[in-house]
Amino acid sequence: MVDSRRVADVPPRPATVAWIHDPAELDQWLADGACEPLALDTEFERVSTFYPIPGLVQLGRGGRFCLVDPQVAEASAGFRQVLTDPQVPKLLYAMSEDLELFRHWLQLNPAGLLDLQIGAGLAGAGFSVGYARLVETLFGEALDKSVTRSDWIARPLSPAQERYAIDDVRFLVALHTWVVQGLEQKELVGAMAEESTRFAEELGQQDDPDNHYLKLRGGWMLRGAGLRALQALTRWRELECRKQDRPRSRIVPDPVLIALAEAMPSSGQALSRVEGLPPVVVRKYGDRLLQLIAEAAASSGEPAPITPPLTREEQGTYKKVKRILVKMAEARDIPIEILAPRRRLEAVVHDGTIRTGLFVEGWRAGIVGPVVDEIEEILQS
Repeated sequence: MVDSRRVADVPPRPATVAWIHDPAELDQWLADGACEPLALDTEFERVSTFYPIPGLVQLGRGGRFCLVDPQVAEASAGFRQVLTDPQVPKLLYAMSEDLELFRHWLQLNPAGLLDLQIGAGLAGAGFSVGYARLVETLFGEALDKSVTRSDWIARPLSPAQERYAIDDVRFLVALHTWVVQGLEQKELVGAMAEESTRFAEELGQQDDPDNHYLKLRGGWMLRGAGLRALQALTRWRELECRKQDRPRSRIVPDPVLIALAEAMPSSGQALSRVEGLPPVVVRKYGDRLLQLIAEAAASSGEPAPITPPLTREEQGTYKKVKRILVKMAEARDIPIEILAPRRRLEAVVHDGTIRTGLFVEGWRAGIVGPVVDEIEEILQS
């Protein structure tokens, strides 16, 4: 449970909202107080597109706050520089969508990011606690979330939208102070930065079209030509979605890709019989789908397999190992979901060892280390 200690004052909401309308002005704003952490958030639109459409950038530093239109941020050399500078801490909350936006919108990989949702979990706030809930618990202010889903592309923004946008960065520095104090008490000072970096890197790896098929876990039984077909079909869909800027489900849904790879149709008639494949997709992409499937059938090689679900015996092993790790997590008041993410723990069971990788590196090593031998004995039994 989150404790109620308040370790830093929260700057009051400014009487007037400051907008920056010129890239050079933003460069100067960022240069002032460059040694201080930068509170950062974005608003965007993503309903019928593959890529998020930037709507707003919110910044905070040293008690100063500003709102920036996307075209101004995009044209600012200082904004790009600070995003990629690992020496400048960027404070975000639940950063996955912001990170994806920066990568596709600005074509860069940010560095020095600190996800305060991860940090708060490590500091004792619980797993995946919402920003508004944590702000109210720690700082006693209830945030107005009524405009969360409003139109952030249209201008001008309403006063309620401006207040909401400022509030999304106004508490981040104080929250960072609270998190750091909690991590110091737990002797986990570097854990937030380490975990934020790992999380960002894993998100970046998911952008590779050649590897996206690995996320279609329903295709785990495929091997040989079927697996090659699934990889090729999924890669094609990723590139097509990016070219057309349409969501994956609007091109071909995951289950249909798996059905195609299982059926391996070799003619238009066979293609039209694949369960779930809409006639419009057959008309529009049928020739290309058949070509990809034929090429997969004629080629050789074996892509990396999709991780299968645990067998009944493995599920028993998983539960035994997890029970041990839950005790270690509870002893340090760390969510088990952060200490031992399910897929990572499943991989340990599949591999039959915990002596390599995530659980014996970095901040986890000090927590899991005392029970490695016990877990290894379970895995080897």
